[in-house]
Amino acid sequence: MAMAPLGLLSRGEKAEIVEIKGQVDYGHRTGKNHLCHAEDMGLRIGKLVEMLNNEGRGPILLKVDESRIALSRGMAMKIMVKRQ
Repeated sequence: MAMAPLGLLSRGEKAEIVEIKGQVDYGHRTGKNHLCHAEDMGLRIGKLVEMLNNEGRGPILLKVDESRIALSRGMAMKIMVKRQ
């Protein structure tokens, strides 16, 4: 099955994280890696996630294990997943 950005999942879809791409500029913390930031939130390669809300223009809402995580759309587009 092909990979897709996490930000393209629809509500209720489940997927496995397979890759986290790129770097981001956090102002004074220029170059902080998306991988580090994602791992800080419990998003790691191999984790299963469920899209809870991906409507509108604001952040998306994911279920990871028993937690709910809000994630910016920009970051969600850097996380590659395989739909289940």
